Amino acid sequence: MSLIETEWLEKNLNNVKIIDCSWHMPHTERDGYEEYKSQHIPNAIFFDLDNNSKKNTNLPHMLVNKSDWEKIVSGMGINKNDKIVVYDNSDVISSCRCWFNFIYFDHDPKLIHILNGGLNKWLKEKREITKDISHIENSNYKSFEKKELVKDKYSIDENIKLKKFKVIDARSKDRFLGKVPEPRKGLRSGKIENSFCIPFSYCINPDKTFKSKKELEKIFESCLGNINEKNIVFSCGSGVTACVLALAYSLINDKYQPSIYDGSWAEYGII
Repeated sequence: MSLIETEWLEKNLNNVKIIDCSWHMPHTERDGYEEYKSQHIPNAIFFDLDNNSKKNTNLPHMLVNKSDWEKIVSGMGINKNDKIVVYDNSDVISSCRCWFNFIYFDHDPKLIHILNGGLNKWLKEKREITKDISHIENSNYKSFEKKELVKDKYSIDENIKLKKFKVIDARSKDRFLGKVPEPRKGLRSGKIENSFCIPFSYCINPDKTFKSKKELEKIFESCLGNINEKNIVFSCGSGVTACVLALAYSLINDKYQPSIYDGSWAEYGII
C-alpha cells in the first residue's frame, strides 16, 4: 500500500524518513522551499524537484543518472532500508514524482509511501508543525536503475505502430484535445497518437486525498475496460502528474510497476 494516513505518521514521526517534495507550477509564483522553511512536518527533509533533476537538458524534471541520484539521497541521510513518507503542499500532488524516482532507483516499493492528503490535511487536523530544520548525517546510498520503468520518445513513436502498451495522459481534457494552448512556451497543442486521457485531478478529492479504491477502479475501467492491464505508460506535461496516475493505478492493481514517459509533452510537443 503506497498511502500513509496522517494519524499513522503522527505516531511514527521518529520511525521513518519524511520528505517534503512541494513543487508548484511556475504560473503560481509559489516557492516550495520558502514554504518549507516557514512550516513543515517535524523531521521533514526538503526534496527540490527542479534542482534534483537532470541539468544538461532543456526538458523539466528528467531523471538524473545513477551517480547523481546516490549523491542526492546520501546528502539527505537516507539509507536503502529506510521507510520513507513523502508529502507535499501542491495542487499537482508533486510528492508522487519523488515516490516514482525512488522506485526507479530501486528503493523497495513497500518502503516508499505518500502521505494521503499531504500538508493540507495535516494542517487542517491541527497536527504539529515546525520551522526547525533537522541536522542530516550523510549516508552512503547505493541504487540501481530500473530502466524498464521509463520510456523515451523513440519508444513512444515506435509504440504507435506496435501497440505494445497503452499511453494515458494526465493533462486536462482541453489540453489533451488541443483546445487550449500549453502553459509552456514552444509547445504545440494536442496529444500523442492513440493515447488516452485521464486528468490526474479525477483521482483526487477536494481535500487533496486520493479517491477510494472503488472510485479509482471506475475511473480506470472507463478508460481501459479493465484494471488488470500491466502495460500502461503514463504521460503528462512535464513528468509530475503522470506519477499521480501511476500511484493511483498501483492502488488498484498491485501487480503494476509504475511506468512513465519521462519527457512527456514537454518533449513530445516541441514545435
